[in-house]
Amino acid sequence: MNNRKNYILIMALLTCLAFSCSPSKEGKTGNGQGRLKVIASLYPLYEFARNISGGQADVALLLPPGIEPHSFEPRPTDIVNLGSADIFIYTNKFMEPWAEDILRGAGNSRLIVVDAGKGIDFIGALEDEEGRRGLHKHHDQEGFAAADPHIWLDFDNAQKIVDTLAEAFIAGDPAKRDVYLQNAEIYKLQLRSLDKRYRENLAGCKKRIFINGGHFTFGYLAARYGLKYIAAYGYSPDAEPAARDLADLSRLLRKNGLKHLFYEELMTPRIAQTIAEETGAELLKLHGAHNISREELAAGVTFIDLMEDNLEQLITGLQCR
Repeated sequence: MNNRKNYILIMALLTCLAFSCSPSKEGKTGNGQGRLKVIASLYPLYEFARNISGGQADVALLLPPGIEPHSFEPRPTDIVNLGSADIFIYTNKFMEPWAEDILRGAGNSRLIVVDAGKGIDFIGALEDEEGRRGLHKHHDQEGFAAADPHIWLDFDNAQKIVDTLAEAFIAGDPAKRDVYLQNAEIYKLQLRSLDKRYRENLAGCKKRIFINGGHFTFGYLAARYGLKYIAAYGYSPDAEPAARDLADLSRLLRKNGLKHLFYEELMTPRIAQTIAEETGAELLKLHGAHNISREELAAGVTFIDLMEDNLEQLITGLQCR
């Protein structure tokens, strides 16, 4: 892993020497045209930033469409692009453990770095004094042995992220302060409306538990709406659940009278398919919004669209109608 990191940094340095990726001297912003150059690591952050910008800034997504983010390895060109950016937005150290390395490689001293997890209560595994682990909430990431990084799936968290991003936009381009604040408020209204629809539609469901045949993605969503959530394995999508774990999930599906099992976008639902074949459950997709496919990007699919689709899937899976 260290050899891979060193390779990325060396290649980035060579590319910088070849194409000159030193910070721009043409003006305050990296493109020399009075527009902020913003790079967001993941799709939700890109979508939030794009709405705050309202076309007033150049917002780019670091993660290529269709790529599963947990296994992503930054390319030398990503580091080069950060060398001329004004703002870099990432989620947290658990979601993008590589962020620190590419920032070091970019060497951009004027870059505004935004930790979108600032001020958010994290759900994570925390060891107590006797070494036992359990799920807890904590006001920052520190102290967690592992934390659920999918903070945007609580729509209150999403609004906090929008506020944090708006502050960064204003710091980078104070002349457009009112525009950024107005756009942020408009988008937060959409998130509040989305949250209301979730509360109304999920309040009277026959089932209050849902099972995901993938990794632990939807903890924040479940906690916000008073649901019980069980995943086949933990925070890493590369984990392999034991046969006993699969048997337990099959037993829980039958015990709770669940007719549906969920799987995630951009991941082969091999584990979910195995459980579905065993139990006769029907598979439904829940979108964690880590990233979107090339087809979704080309079609203009938004974060709100994805979450509306998730609501319909939950209504079916929780037998709300």
